[in-house]
Amino acid sequence: MTKSNIISAPLSFLVSITLLFGTNPQIQAQARKDVIHYDEYFTEGRLRLDMIFAGNKDYQKLYLKGLKKEPVWSGSKTHLVDYFGYGEYFFEVYSHSRLIFSKGFNTLFQEWRTTAESSRVEKAMTNSIWMPFPKDSVEVVFYERVFSTGKFSKIFSAVIDPSDKLIECGKENSYPVSSILHSGDLDKKVDLVFVAEGYTAQQMDKYHKDCLKFTEYLFSMEPYNSRKGDFNIWAVESASEESGTDIPNMDVWKNTVGNSNFFTFYSDRYLTAPDHTLIATLVSEAPADAIFVIVNDTKYGGGGIYNFYALGSSDHKYSREVFIHEFGHSFAGLGDEYYDSSTSYENFYNLKVEPWEPNITTLIDFGAKWKGMILQSTPRPTPNTPEYLDTVGLFEGGGYMTKGIYRPYLDCRMKTNTAKGFCPVCQKAINAMIDYYCR
Repeated sequence: MTKSNIISAPLSFLVSITLLFGTNPQIQAQARKDVIHYDEYFTEGRLRLDMIFAGNKDYQKLYLKGLKKEPVWSGSKTHLVDYFGYGEYFFEVYSHSRLIFSKGFNTLFQEWRTTAESSRVEKAMTNSIWMPFPKDSVEVVFYERVFSTGKFSKIFSAVIDPSDKLIECGKENSYPVSSILHSGDLDKKVDLVFVAEGYTAQQMDKYHKDCLKFTEYLFSMEPYNSRKGDFNIWAVESASEESGTDIPNMDVWKNTVGNSNFFTFYSDRYLTAPDHTLIATLVSEAPADAIFVIVNDTKYGGGGIYNFYALGSSDHKYSREVFIHEFGHSFAGLGDEYYDSSTSYENFYNLKVEPWEPNITTLIDFGAKWKGMILQSTPRPTPNTPEYLDTVGLFEGGGYMTKGIYRPYLDCRMKTNTAKGFCPVCQKAINAMIDYYCR
């Protein structure tokens, strides 16, 4: 990671995002103001890059495992350059040195690198990313966010020729894809796809009822309630041989289509599907701007990773609450605001760097966050006391840390399952992400 490779994430549509979260001078310097015409560079299809991330706590390498052509690009055809700068990784697509697509994302592998285990062993994990299928050869460049600086450093690049005969074009699965909610054209809506995990073929009626349960809960809460018309929702009927999921610490093992499990990173409630490319194959025939895997189980838990996926169990009493919290991570890039629950992470945030998540701050660049939303009469830091229950402020504690990280609200769905809803800062961030896909 040489300094000459370190950049800030590129930013388009600067005015809209500045009004939401303030000005980030590093990102502003990389702003791209030219208009990219989708039809000039891309077909109607979708290209999936199957990657392998490998390494340990101190280093990582990326490898291209394979390429897959999928039927339809469901993302925006207007906002092709990611203007948020979110994520621990970022990738850009160039056509003859012109930036034509970019997106930030996180991975399970990056989370593992913050655990104690990563200092003792090396591991490799899969990760799949999507882009519109190009008409001509393009260069794809990947960046990692450097922990010490918060900036991006180039880690991998590859030239992709869309006429390459080794790009897989066959149909990967025959799972039915049904519509739960249809609001309009794919490229003008958020296409949320549910994936069945741990449901047998005989349990598909239950799966559809669970999809409806989560859909209804999503639109019961702002800002989703006001933006229901900006969503399409789909359900992939990916049947498993057995019902449930793996619970390794209880010696429970199930044969399921997504190979999910609790006890990720030795954390009892952390539910993931470690093989991300396996999940990607399940949605290869479906529109998929955002993925939520419904795991047919009664145990409490879930997980959500930005532009990766979110998962949650179907039948715990807090399953709906877990769903909307984890979807906040995977869809809107929101950070955890709690600090009083144990996790497997070590030094997840560098207190000398401003976190990229829009709802937490180390005060390094608070002006780029919600500083302008705090009334002058509100003390800073804001006491964690009931009198400030419905006040946007600067409350210490968040991001798994009691000191040095601040959140905007006393309680919010990114902090607890019992909060009334999302705080105004999180709502603004969610609305901005919906706009990215729809406006």
